[in-house]
Amino acid sequence: LLAVARRGCGAMPGDTLEEILDAPDCADLLDWLQVQPLLIHAAGYTLVHAGIPPQWTLQEAQQRAAEVETVLRSPQAEQFFAAMYGNQPDTWCAQLSAPERWRTITNYFTRMRFCHQDGRLELRSKQPPEHPPPGFAPWFAHANRRTLNEKIIFGHWAALAGRNVGANVFPLDTGCVWGDRLRLMCLDSEQYVEWPCSGQHTRST
Repeated sequence: LLAVARRGCGAMPGDTLEEILDAPDCADLLDWLQVQPLLIHAAGYTLVHAGIPPQWTLQEAQQRAAEVETVLRSPQAEQFFAAMYGNQPDTWCAQLSAPERWRTITNYFTRMRFCHQDGRLELRSKQPPEHPPPGFAPWFAHANRRTLNEKIIFGHWAALAGRNVGANVFPLDTGCVWGDRLRLMCLDSEQYVEWPCSGQHTRST
């Protein structure tokens, strides 16, 4: 949405952005969205859209997120949006420079599903976690993941269908955009609340 609005990039097939772009308060909505964080850490939980790569600690993830957030809130944002799309570089390296550095961080936080144990991204597959591309695994399944003891809430992966994928990881994407359920989670109890398409809600753990 921001790339389309700020840079005039073409919308992707299936995008439904017109209602926002045509809204009388479009500018206010875009300004609000552009200053939202890529990572939130509060109340003992970490919330990200897609995940945290196995080679990063929580502190490193927070630093990387803050780096891109700073860019988005600066005059460099236009340069960011111009170079945001792309699958390369596919592995984090501290020596990366902008804009490739920003793109790599953004891909981890917003697009990652499968990756190698060293953090190399595989960005094409959208399959369930039991069908990883050769040499790859779900980001949360790596035994060497440095955030194993952190409670991470994430979305992005509708094919997970909200299933239990291990301790300390809480998948919220249950395919609502595809007509399935909408899931929320109570932080106090770690219980999920789900609303099916009928609008009636059900509870599950």
